[in-house]
Amino acid sequence: MDKIKGLKCRECGKQYQPDPLHVCEFCFGPLEVDYDYEAIAASVSRETITAGPKSLWRYIDLLPVEKEATVGLHGGFTPMIRAHRLGQALGLNELYLKNDTVNHPTLSFKDRVVAVALTRAREFGFDTVACASTGNLANSVSAHAAQAGLRCFVFIPSDLESAKVLGNLIYHPTVVAVEGTYDDVNRLCSEIAGEYRWAFVNINIRPYYAEGSKTLAFETAEQLGWRAPDQVVVPIASGSLLTKIWKGLKEFERVGLISGVKTKVNGAQATGCSPVAAAFSEGRDFIKPVKPKTLAKSLAIGNPADGYYALKTARETNGVITSVTDDEIVEGIHLLAKTEGVFAETAGGVTIGVLKKLVEQGAIGRRDVTVAYITGNGLKTQEAVAGTLGEAVYIEPTLEKFQRRFRLKEP
Repeated sequence: MDKIKGLKCRECGKQYQPDPLHVCEFCFGPLEVDYDYEAIAASVSRETITAGPKSLWRYIDLLPVEKEATVGLHGGFTPMIRAHRLGQALGLNELYLKNDTVNHPTLSFKDRVVAVALTRAREFGFDTVACASTGNLANSVSAHAAQAGLRCFVFIPSDLESAKVLGNLIYHPTVVAVEGTYDDVNRLCSEIAGEYRWAFVNINIRPYYAEGSKTLAFETAEQLGWRAPDQVVVPIASGSLLTKIWKGLKEFERVGLISGVKTKVNGAQATGCSPVAAAFSEGRDFIKPVKPKTLAKSLAIGNPADGYYALKTARETNGVITSVTDDEIVEGIHLLAKTEGVFAETAGGVTIGVLKKLVEQGAIGRRDVTVAYITGNGLKTQEAVAGTLGEAVYIEPTLEKFQRRFRLKEP
């Protein structure tokens, strides 16, 4: 099946060949993959999907690769958790968590986009891959490049959490820590991408890379019994994830796999880096870049590439974009852990904090079928909750000491 028609500018609509390009040469708008949906609809069905592998590649007919999947074969198809206790705490009858804290191999949703990007990079014949990252993406590119036997450079801000730096180094890429913010890192990488024939997954390969995020929407619909939720809450960094979750739901509807998609797409940011939430609340249709200052470093992008499109998606779907403070982020991490046994990184705290706020404001109703996206594992950002936890109780190894310490009577 020839499913890829080419690339298309999201602003002026100009068509391009499906090459490693990301910007329109006429209007500088971003490019995205243009599919032949009639051909896809003729070949894909619920049965073909469920007969596929238990990974993101069960949706290969809707992903921008031309041959077989070769990288990240075990990523995706993560649990959809019916969050009874968290729902009860928040006042929601039907709340679900899409749990990418256990995604393979690096415990974040980035394993989805990188699997697609590196499979496509191999099809283009690249031997070197790279990225600008706030942490999770660098981990994932490093791991997948190791598996694929590709040379790898990852570029990160120099103040990144230590677990995420280690999570790169273990795979033996070249790790470049840049003195500056993510936006400084990204500008440098854009210059490097212009000089060398490398596959920068979130620059020249970005149109293909971003499509991997759609698999979160595909899995959501399938795991809910082939239906779209009423509400979703999605963390915003670049804004790409939010827009692709909406695109994924609409694509499933377009090729006849689900119907009646009326999902409200809500966005979550940290107040210390909330350019999209600020634009939403102020009624602007443009993003004012900010200098990030938040403990949610994985979301700390002051000039988000897809911020405008995230804003547009939320408004078109009657969703809301808002933010929470660092204290509310930590509170969200605790609330999720103590009610559902899920330890999320700071982005998960942002999602839960905003979910709580939207319920309190009445934007999400008790009966709404709601999905919150938990996109990374808390073991990577332990610094965020250090100092907010209790301590272990130390005792001598005798039953008497145990009973005395906890004032328990003899049985």
